[in-house]
Amino acid sequence: MNSGKTTGKTIGEMIDEARIKSGEPTLAGHDIMALERFADGTQHMITFDVLSHSSPVGNKGERMRLFLSENGYQKALESQSRGECKILKHAKVFKGDIFYDKPKQEIR
Repeated sequence: MNSGKTTGKTIGEMIDEARIKSGEPTLAGHDIMALERFADGTQHMITFDVLSHSSPVGNKGERMRLFLSENGYQKALESQSRGECKILKHAKVFKGDIFYDKPKQEIR
């Protein structure tokens, strides 16, 4: 039951606490509330594993999240086709709102 008291925590802090409780790993790249999410040209959000030292973004072994323009997303798909990364999750982004391709996608 909510007593009406505020916790003094930011939304970002509460989201991070929920992530830790759920067991989700910390992602490199953009935070879920990053300014890039709200940029005019942002149309996509991807979560991916970096598979190669030749990847243009990230370090081999990292799991990352990025908010991207259409052009950036096409480059990520090209990187995936070269075996540099593996896209695990994709969502469309419109005015900061996130619309996942499939409900409740799981990452292992």
